[in-house]
Amino acid sequence: MQAVPLLEAHAATKEFPLRGNRQGSVVAVDDVSLSLPEEPKLISLVGESGSGKTTLSRMLLGLERPTQGEIRYKGKNIHTMTKPEWEIYRRDVQAIFQDPYAIYNPFYHVEHILQVAIKHFKLASSPSEARTLMETSLRAVDLRPHDVLGRYPHQLSGGERQRVMLARIHMLRPRVIIADEPVSMIDAAVRTLFMNILLDFRDQYGISCLFITHNLSTAYYLGGDIAVMCFGRLIETGVMDTIIERPSHPYTRQLLSAVPSGDPERRWSGKASYDATDRPLLHDPHRCVYAARCPHVMPVCNQQRPPEFKLDQGQTNVACFLYSEESANKLTER
Repeated sequence: MQAVPLLEAHAATKEFPLRGNRQGSVVAVDDVSLSLPEEPKLISLVGESGSGKTTLSRMLLGLERPTQGEIRYKGKNIHTMTKPEWEIYRRDVQAIFQDPYAIYNPFYHVEHILQVAIKHFKLASSPSEARTLMETSLRAVDLRPHDVLGRYPHQLSGGERQRVMLARIHMLRPRVIIADEPVSMIDAAVRTLFMNILLDFRDQYGISCLFITHNLSTAYYLGGDIAVMCFGRLIETGVMDTIIERPSHPYTRQLLSAVPSGDPERRWSGKASYDATDRPLLHDPHRCVYAARCPHVMPVCNQQRPPEFKLDQGQTNVACFLYSEESANKLTER
């Protein structure tokens, strides 16, 4: 019997109606299925801006309701949960957002966001116990309590504000963290520390994480699995090392080719052989989303939506007609 995923997007689609007098809608997420298992796991969700990553994360958090499909927690649709079940879900699935300042009320001290969580989820029975809990969690994310408590949000750096959110997660001990571009607005020196804390949470406390980023270097540092989104669809998923070293989908290859080298002596030279920006992506439910840009496009790509093909003994799933049986034979012959 197949195990029920801990958190799952099942054939989830999200459409937003066009504003004003315009008819129709924009498909932000298109029939996406993605799951986090019961065992602690870290999955990086990558793709260009506008690929649907944040919309998918908001659906997983229950902030957006899917137009079609379901978001399930332990096998149950989160939008049909009872109030007690919803309270458990709210504690078990926590978020870290991109802007480390917008989540704070500037009129309250920083510890207010910790105190609210302690009070709502009844984590302490006295003020002294609550204080001890806050200090312990702040130290766990490499913050000194006397440097943080009693200060206003604007008095802390972006990295410190994000780590206060990690301290809140340390107190709650959720099952899943949905981290939406959490390091894009903090100093490079603090990013590694932040990511190491996420890895520690997985290894020490069994907390899974869906880490959303456009930075493939960041995703590679975290390891685990990777899921690549393109214009609302998942086009490649699998083990991080396999996909980074041997990307199968042409879109994934393009993303990797855009990552600059870490060698300061190595310079980009020449012009890209394929200018993707010349051909914008267009949504069509009956074709491949990448067909307009793909250098390997075939007639079938404009006629059908590609199914998922399993590669590398099932370690990688890729939605591309290049890996149909007929095309694979042609590639082998070459």
